[in-house]
Amino acid sequence: MELFVVTSNQHKIDEFKELLEPLGYKIKSLLDLKENIEIIEDGKTFEENAIIKAKTICERFNITCIADDSGLEIDALNKEPGVLSARYLGHDTSYEYKNNVILERMKDKKDRTCRFVCVIALVSKNEIKTFRGEVEGKVAYKIKGSNGFGYDPIFFYEPFNDTLANVSSSMKNSISHRGNAIRKMVEYFENNK
Repeated sequence: MELFVVTSNQHKIDEFKELLEPLGYKIKSLLDLKENIEIIEDGKTFEENAIIKAKTICERFNITCIADDSGLEIDALNKEPGVLSARYLGHDTSYEYKNNVILERMKDKKDRTCRFVCVIALVSKNEIKTFRGEVEGKVAYKIKGSNGFGYDPIFFYEPFNDTLANVSSSMKNSISHRGNAIRKMVEYFENNK
């Protein structure tokens, strides 16, 4: 089965491929299209943004799509960066800078709880369904690791005693927010064949 993932983020595409291709799914993405399509993500929740992305491409090309919206919620920072995770501190700001700013803002905070959230929207001509995955962690005290991407180097996962950027991609995918959401989606596919 071919799945069209509405993203041009190569890291996300790689994660979707790693999790879905062994199950027999072929992944296509915005990088496979010949045109550049701008999607305005103006939703207030991860669910709304995921649906906006998937609906835009579904309606334009008449194909079933999946799209995810994901981000980091830090409790001590009023759940920031949240749905603005990719655009936090500016559209073209590097994650190294974002991570350093967050660590600075967190330096005196006792509550370091945070979570990664991922919502995947499945949109076809006659269906809209969402799947939510989360993973709980703590904001690390320093940047650590070069695997993963985004906020992984400051996301400390206690059962691994490490950041998600300092473990293998298979370890990360086994517990990650995106992995959890994808597993729920695959279960839905299996139950609705």
